[in-house]
Amino acid sequence: MLLSLAQWLQGLYPDLGFLRVFQYITFRAVMAAMTALLIGLAFGPWVIRRLTEMKIGQPVRAYGVQAHLAKSGTPTMGGVLVLIGIGVSTLLWFDWSNRFVWVVMLVTMGFGAIGWVDDWRKVVDKNPEGMASREKFLWQSLIGLFAAIYLAFSVSETSFLGVVQLFIRWVSSGFSTELPPKADLLIPFFKTISMPLGVWGFVALAYFVIVGTSNAVNFTDGLDGLAIMPVVLVGSALGLFAYLTGSSVFSKYLLLPYIPGAGELLIFCAAMAGAGLAFLWFNAHPAQVFMGDVGALALGGGLGTLAVITRQEIVLGIMGGIFVAEVLSVMLQVSWFKFTKKKFGTGRRIFKMAPLHHHFEKSGWNETQVVIRFWIITMLLCLIGLASLKLR
Repeated sequence: MLLSLAQWLQGLYPDLGFLRVFQYITFRAVMAAMTALLIGLAFGPWVIRRLTEMKIGQPVRAYGVQAHLAKSGTPTMGGVLVLIGIGVSTLLWFDWSNRFVWVVMLVTMGFGAIGWVDDWRKVVDKNPEGMASREKFLWQSLIGLFAAIYLAFSVSETSFLGVVQLFIRWVSSGFSTELPPKADLLIPFFKTISMPLGVWGFVALAYFVIVGTSNAVNFTDGLDGLAIMPVVLVGSALGLFAYLTGSSVFSKYLLLPYIPGAGELLIFCAAMAGAGLAFLWFNAHPAQVFMGDVGALALGGGLGTLAVITRQEIVLGIMGGIFVAEVLSVMLQVSWFKFTKKKFGTGRRIFKMAPLHHHFEKSGWNETQVVIRFWIITMLLCLIGLASLKLR
């Protein structure tokens, strides 16, 4: 919005040459991060008070880690603070004509709405199940499929009209039209190796990445500050990939697919980083507020969509290794328990408790040690992911 305002004012008053600074994505990204950070710090106490007044307290499982029982009643659904910071800051600083940012915003806010309903049913309606798993998965799938189908054609074209024309050609060809090479699955650390996906392959992969990342971040959100800092780190790294992918010069030099308009996603990533750091101010141990599904599902969905647009799905799996490990620990624990119960009559466990962060707590690490060490691992993994830019 401010970009359009600056361009309008400069057209009226050519002497206002300093307004040209608004044309630079890097400047607007810095301002977006600062805006989101200040919004979060300013409105955080008010949001926490409102959640406390509404008695939106986090229930704690009695069979979980005993040290967590003291957290019972801490306000949850604090993810709304993150979404407010991201939404307001992004709308202020990004180019409203950019279709990629709108897609990421819609996915993020859509998944946030799903999380809001789930949290509301759990803590306000006192329904321990919240939103039924099937219902939640249905809504996630609808949003994920919509985004995946649109991005399959949007990544391949430079305008909305081109997207429509490519979609019509695909339908007219009997759903057999192939996508250009820029829509292939990139294999990191190799110069020329990529995997053609086709429309159906692209949609399937994009859907899996968007919905899977959303749920993976949600599993990770179990300790004070554990999920939000990896989100900030991975989101910031994806912002750099977006900036480079959207530049014809840098993308050619680094052998990345050139996707016009992707650079504007740096604004969203910067806003995510600023809003996330503001939330961490209140979520650091001992937490004054928890993120809840409203924040975790939304941020995970946003990260997944960013990775799909920048064609860095595999790199997201590397940089978000903590998210991957958390969701795999749950899948392995549940599968092994059911298998052994059916075979031996008694369920057995691989981990002392899932998700993985609880296993380390049960193993003797205190909460702060788990959180800080997971942050350090994420920093290392992000550096490995960024190294793929040159190590080819």
